[in-house]
Amino acid sequence: MIVTEDAGAAPSRVDAEQAGADTEDTGPAPSRVDAEQTGAAPGTADTEQTGAAPGTADTKDTGPAPSRVDAEQAVDAPSVAIAEHAAATPSQVVAGQAGAATGTVFAEPAALVPSVVDAVILERAAVALRLVLDRTRGRAPADDPALVETLLDATAPEQARLYAARRLGLDAMAPARVLAPQNNRPRVVPAGTEGAPHGDPGVVESRPAPPDARFPAGRLGVGPAVPVLELPRSWAAARTALRFTAEGTSQDPGPRVVYADELGGIALLADLVVPGAEPPPDARALETAAATTPWLLATLHAVASTVSLRAAAAGINVHHSTLQDRLTHAEHLLGWPVRTPQGRLRLQLALAMRHLARP
Repeated sequence: MIVTEDAGAAPSRVDAEQAGADTEDTGPAPSRVDAEQTGAAPGTADTEQTGAAPGTADTKDTGPAPSRVDAEQAVDAPSVAIAEHAAATPSQVVAGQAGAATGTVFAEPAALVPSVVDAVILERAAVALRLVLDRTRGRAPADDPALVETLLDATAPEQARLYAARRLGLDAMAPARVLAPQNNRPRVVPAGTEGAPHGDPGVVESRPAPPDARFPAGRLGVGPAVPVLELPRSWAAARTALRFTAEGTSQDPGPRVVYADELGGIALLADLVVPGAEPPPDARALETAAATTPWLLATLHAVASTVSLRAAAAGINVHHSTLQDRLTHAEHLLGWPVRTPQGRLRLQLALAMRHLARP
């Protein structure tokens, strides 16, 4: 019997009956390395054998190699896993685990690869976290000048504009409009909070602004509903619509609130008439006639913005025959008829250009 001393472990005993045995032995008694170790550390295991029971070294699996374990083999290739291998990789044989058989092989876990689902979950979690932080820290006022300026600046980075929209309480996935008040800072509101469109086709009409602090009193241009990142375009259209507004008085008749998406082709006039410059001839004719006839502008606006002369008479609270007399006098002052289709269109354009020419 050959006994090898392994430092730090109990000596392993090799059955003397196997010493010098023939390696060609095919009998049922394979070479056996006893695992009895008095006081050995937990985790000590028999030598790994592919397909063999733990602790049994089958010479049939290893070919003609002698089954005798000599002193050099005990040092170079010990048949037991000593406690020093406890920190080895999971692919090694680990013995003595709770609930596991001696010699169980634990495979190393595969590397985790991020998937598309993981990315979607992380993105949604980030959105939810931003919403919570906004509620915790509080949103900026709806008309914060710096944020609104960033949101309406087409040259600002996209991420900066999206951040400004969130801070203003806007949904990045929902459309919004820009309001252009007279002599005031622009406002941005979600689409659908400004009322429904109405009015006759081809006629610049106003929609009453709802009782909301975001809709200031006075003249107001309303841009089209667009996605958040296209709000600079809505801002430009709102400024154009503001030029078509009026005070709504007898000396400045017309809508106080004008929606840019109702202007259509009439909006092209804004590029032709320069504010503060010399008004076009028809606009000058209106101004000259109104200087001597106080009722002229209100009467002509009623004719230009209604569907019939009777509706115009009812709108300014005069009799139909009285309206006919006024229009006869107005045609004489202007120099063109206003009761024909062509003359009515010319009148509508003249009233619009009068507003556009204001400084």
